[in-house]
Amino acid sequence: MQYIGFFILLISLLIYVVMGLFFFWEALRTNEKDRLRSLAWMEKSHIAAFMIITLASLILLQAFWLRDYSFSYVFRHSDDFLPMVYRVSAFWAGQAGSMLFWLWIMALMGFIWIYSPVYKSLPERTKGYFWGFFFMIQAFFLLMLTGPSNPFEILDPVPMSGRGLNPLLQNVGMIFHPPMTFLGYAGFTIPACLALAGWVTGDQRSWLFQSRNWVLFAWVMLTGGGILLGGWWAYMELGWGGYWAWDPVENASLIPWLVSTAFLHTAMIGKQRNTLHRSNLILICMSLITCFFATFLVRSNVIDSLHTFGGTGVGVPLVSLIGVSLIFTFFVALTGKSDKSAVDDFWSKQGLMIVTTWLLLALAVIVAMGTMWPVISRIWTDSPIGLGPDFYNRVCLPVFTLMAIILCICPWYNWKSGVKDKNSLIIVGIVFVCTMIGLWIGGIRVIMPVVAAAAGVAGMLSAFMYIILTPQVRKRRVGWNVYLLHLGVAMIVFGVAFSGPFQDSREFVIPKGERVTMQNYEFHYIEFEEILSPGLAIYEARLVAYKDGREIGMLTPQRKLFHNFDSPYAEVSVIPTLGNELYSTILAFNQEKTITVKINITPLVNWIWIGSIIVCVAGLLIMSRVRVRKVQEMESA
Repeated sequence: MQYIGFFILLISLLIYVVMGLFFFWEALRTNEKDRLRSLAWMEKSHIAAFMIITLASLILLQAFWLRDYSFSYVFRHSDDFLPMVYRVSAFWAGQAGSMLFWLWIMALMGFIWIYSPVYKSLPERTKGYFWGFFFMIQAFFLLMLTGPSNPFEILDPVPMSGRGLNPLLQNVGMIFHPPMTFLGYAGFTIPACLALAGWVTGDQRSWLFQSRNWVLFAWVMLTGGGILLGGWWAYMELGWGGYWAWDPVENASLIPWLVSTAFLHTAMIGKQRNTLHRSNLILICMSLITCFFATFLVRSNVIDSLHTFGGTGVGVPLVSLIGVSLIFTFFVALTGKSDKSAVDDFWSKQGLMIVTTWLLLALAVIVAMGTMWPVISRIWTDSPIGLGPDFYNRVCLPVFTLMAIILCICPWYNWKSGVKDKNSLIIVGIVFVCTMIGLWIGGIRVIMPVVAAAAGVAGMLSAFMYIILTPQVRKRRVGWNVYLLHLGVAMIVFGVAFSGPFQDSREFVIPKGERVTMQNYEFHYIEFEEILSPGLAIYEARLVAYKDGREIGMLTPQRKLFHNFDSPYAEVSVIPTLGNELYSTILAFNQEKTITVKINITPLVNWIWIGSIIVCVAGLLIMSRVRVRKVQEMESA
């Protein structure tokens, strides 16, 4: 089966390379009939390639299902004791499988794109150039999969069992986190290729409308998968009680999220004001290119991280792809004709959104430079310097806080100039100031969390007021969901402002039957249980939690020892509330069943998860049927 899978990938590579080159050759010819013929062949070729890539993916999935350890990839990421659900998710647990999964998603999206009404309405030349660019990206991934990241390598002799899946990946979050992230990465391929095709054919604006739903879907998937589920997995699985440590892999998904979020703002300006066309092209392409950069970070061994793939042989090709993509993007942007971009007034909705865009891009550059600093510092030292969380918190958090303040005031400005509702803006400002004063009087004397928390409260009020007080927004599903999304962002800001700086974390050594106290909570250690199975040993402690003498729940933290892995892994236990969340982790235990446990009291952390869910749901609800308009209609709009 390995030979069949590998041969299928080779055929797909040949299809994409030949058809891509064939179109660009045909594009140089003036015979329109030849162009139409090549377009029909390209559509059929992609459908055929999608089918056989699907077959290759099913072959690898079946190998996991049957525990076929003659597949080197299956041997490295599975064993006889792995539950079925994790055998399926092991498909994307390593470098080769995740790249095949990414390729398959892109092929699936291209297949759906062919049958979409928007695609059918495109000019023939735009379709052709789209496939030319799309095929080149597909060909690159297939080149990697038939070279340094081959998922169909054979083991001979065949091992009796596998090494097993990394215990950190045996978590429900990792079932959904990578697929959603790859949906986000792959989702930017369609709008980026469409934007380039539009500019090459002389249409600089219509692609904004045509790709709207694709951009929103990709952004929501990246938000939900790369940011929300990634942070939740780190919080629940790693056992250190945090959700963001500025780890290189965390940063890898944050960079394209920042760039794509910047694009959403400039795209809105482009649609409303018929401007920023060149900026929109560059930003949508950069959204995809930074996804390639994120892949480079976690697959090239250039940086150390908790869960990089650590592959070899892909670093140079990925850098080449990034470099060629950047050069081509800026070449198309600078050679194409575009209207002059101008801002009517800084103190306008348009002006504030542009400021937000620049802040987002500045953060993306800071995070990228900070992540790559160990590599950059090798230029002048043999001892590379890494930048820790303190650097990111000191530099990035003030910028995030400034954006939260802009979020509070932006709705109340006109698109062109000036404030359109001074009374509402004054109310939001009063709430902002009063919240800061109240927190300061309440004993919170750290300025940045105070300002961020006040911005979160004022931002929630501002979004809610705008929905209630603006009839034209309430009547349109897209309108009120935009501000519902902003309300979710404000909730995240409010949660982050408290959960990080004011988390209380302590370690206790507790004999069985004893009690410990922390703030106004008491924890009674009542039982310790061992649960043994052939592939897994679980050691679970049970602590009854009391608040002010009243029982509020039970904490059941665990230590797990997996087959083929010598080190135990923590499984945390929480008692969630909208206020303080109780979080517990077993650090060690002895034969007398005395445990060393870490207990965290984390304020308002669940506001982050709830706000993130609201953002994702609202983002999906913003998607709507796209009415394709001619360029003349858009210019008169």
